[in-house]
Amino acid sequence: MKLVSRTAQVFLLLVYLVALGAPWIAPAGYADQFRDHAGEPPSARFPLGVDELGRDRLSRLIYGSRVSLVLAPAAALLAVSLAAGIGIAAGVATPLLARTLTLGIDLLLSLPALFLLLIARAMLPLNSGPWSSVLVTFILLGALGWPAAARVICSMSRTLLRSTFMMQARAAGCTTARMMSSQFMPNLRPVIKGQFFLLVPVFILAEANLGILGLGVSEPLPSWGSMLAELTNLSAISQAPWRLAPAVLLLLVVLSFYAATHHKEAIS
Repeated sequence: MKLVSRTAQVFLLLVYLVALGAPWIAPAGYADQFRDHAGEPPSARFPLGVDELGRDRLSRLIYGSRVSLVLAPAAALLAVSLAAGIGIAAGVATPLLARTLTLGIDLLLSLPALFLLLIARAMLPLNSGPWSSVLVTFILLGALGWPAAARVICSMSRTLLRSTFMMQARAAGCTTARMMSSQFMPNLRPVIKGQFFLLVPVFILAEANLGILGLGVSEPLPSWGSMLAELTNLSAISQAPWRLAPAVLLLLVVLSFYAATHHKEAIS
């Protein structure tokens, strides 16, 4: 298990390094067109072939990795920040406020998150620029993806408040501020960190779903989701299996995130 986790961590590190170094590593720009080679299969010059618009698939995959792998952690950070604030408030607040916050969290959890995300994105302008679409996607993922993490953090907050060491600290005369800083937060921090690492692959898959439906990052800026949209044509996949490269990379990255995260949880 430790070997699998180490391998996953090394793989993720390499993918991130390649993605962040896209301007220097990619053979061409993501929007560069080689019209004379449009639709060509893989070759020495174009290892993953060329799409119908004459763009190098390998370069777009590298640049798309940068968008997806930066977007997902940023959205997870926003979601976990909201989840931590609301979850802790629901766990330590007065009974009336705690009940209200808990009901709100449960109500949001009862809604199908993916459909809610699709509806919210479809209501926003679809003809926005590439970087505007990145910002919109990031905000939507973070703003709608926090309830599950908030429920976990809320439950853990209540457990910690009833724990023996918190009661002992209270009996010893520690102030509320000191108990929160020295006892409560240090024990809650691993849970918050774990929720962050669990949300990253979830948001990678959510962005991929949006991209497949044409609701994600706008062209010509690539993302894994927009590149996966080509896979809706099954006959084209059988004729050009190298189009599966984004799906294979997405699968490996998501599995690597879960392998690394579950090993950390087992250790803690």
